[in-house]
Amino acid sequence: MRISRRRALALMAGAPALLSRTARAQSSPATLEIAPGPFKPTRESLREWQVPDWYRDAKFGIWAHWGPQSALEYGDWYARNMYIQGSKQYEYHVKTYGHPTRVGYKDVVPLWKAERFDPDHLLGLYKKAGAQYFCSMAVHHDGFDLWNSKHQPRWNAVATGPRRDIVGEFKAAAEKHGLRFAVSDHLAPGYHWFCTSHMSDTTGPLAGVPYDGANPAYADLYHEFPPLYPYSDRLLNDRQAPAAWQQHYFNRIKDLTDKYQPDLLYSDGDIFFEEYGLALVANLYNIDARRRGGRSEAVYFSKLPSDCQVGTCVLDWERGVAAGIQPNPWQTDTCIGDWHYNREARYKSPKYVIDMLVDIVSRNGNLLLNFPLPNSGQLDYEESVILEEITKWMAVNSEAIYGTRPWKIFGDGPVAGAPPAAGGTRFNESSRTDLTAEEVRFTTKGDTLYAFLMGWPQNLALIKPLATSSSLAPPKIRNVELLGFKGKLDWAQDEQGLTVKMPPEKPCEYAIALKIV
Repeated sequence: MRISRRRALALMAGAPALLSRTARAQSSPATLEIAPGPFKPTRESLREWQVPDWYRDAKFGIWAHWGPQSALEYGDWYARNMYIQGSKQYEYHVKTYGHPTRVGYKDVVPLWKAERFDPDHLLGLYKKAGAQYFCSMAVHHDGFDLWNSKHQPRWNAVATGPRRDIVGEFKAAAEKHGLRFAVSDHLAPGYHWFCTSHMSDTTGPLAGVPYDGANPAYADLYHEFPPLYPYSDRLLNDRQAPAAWQQHYFNRIKDLTDKYQPDLLYSDGDIFFEEYGLALVANLYNIDARRRGGRSEAVYFSKLPSDCQVGTCVLDWERGVAAGIQPNPWQTDTCIGDWHYNREARYKSPKYVIDMLVDIVSRNGNLLLNFPLPNSGQLDYEESVILEEITKWMAVNSEAIYGTRPWKIFGDGPVAGAPPAAGGTRFNESSRTDLTAEEVRFTTKGDTLYAFLMGWPQNLALIKPLATSSSLAPPKIRNVELLGFKGKLDWAQDEQGLTVKMPPEKPCEYAIALKIV
């Protein structure tokens, strides 16, 4: 039985409030010591947190969703799916490496070598491409820590695999290049996510023989899992992990934040396990406040809207774009291909990525974009081409992105005027198509309005919301410029809209930005 990532994460997002109350009823926290500071580990206290201006201004970050599951370069969730008989990754693993009763994920981990990993070079490229913050994977659902982990001493990147402090090296490179530093935490759901390693084939000669996850010698990687649980969808939605696991989760993520003091902490879910998760959020903010004279500029991300309604954290939509302008800053996290490197993956085009960035920023959002690294730690050729295209586009248009705020409407055109995609916001990027010259997206900075034309209009561009008869239009337009073009534009404003005659050559590929004052 195979469950897709989309189905699994949708299940894990369900009924969190009820399940959190159940988790609280099970046990009370044991030891949740946090850094002193302005925030207490309560919902009430964390509502006083405010999104820092630097994050509102940043708009664009890059992520390295990288770890031992990238070693075989065969796609996302390898550690889980290799234990699901009939899945593509199971079949590949059995054929290439052996049966998971003998050759399991513990044997994959040492194959992750990172032999060409150069974080200074990578982050130099990301900075040049316009990223304002960078996110390092810290721990995925597989439970492998990418730092010298106090609470996962055998299964971390210093002890095995590349034998390097990946998080620490990324942080040093981020600081060198002036990027805010983020870490991503995917540990909490791992208790149930990794249950497949304790299962067995259901058919064939090894049916009923437990996979290597059931071997107590490797319980520190696969962790203990109650044998009475069958493998089912419900396990991916179960927040009732034992109190010992909740404490272990708290200890590991606190160790991460205490050591590296990140500017941002991405949670692959919500604020997990209530008191434990709230303590981690408060600890992050207090550590940051201590080094900034009492005011925290750190950011925690949650995928649960109710976590983010008042203060507390920033709402993150995985592979989805919010409908319309949101009152609070928010974030889309997505990937140019699979989350973990897949040598068979098809990547998003540069136009698709830039369309997403502009569209998201026009709606008061930020984009966190993953470039999955292969085993070597070096971007592949196609990734480098995409990154270079983003770099060239940002060199022309960044002033209409950074430091901007949404206008009265986010955009105009057939797509902008269409109803939101069915099924909600999460994972709705699959319904997106390339935007054309009929689409306009708006951003503002002070008294300046930027109008992005999402395709090249050839001769004349007409921006209907800026018609003299429109209530949206500014009182008087004094000048119109095209970013990247040094000449003077011919333009006119009337009851039909703002009409701009385009120069013979476009200043850049993809979306172009008109500067209107």
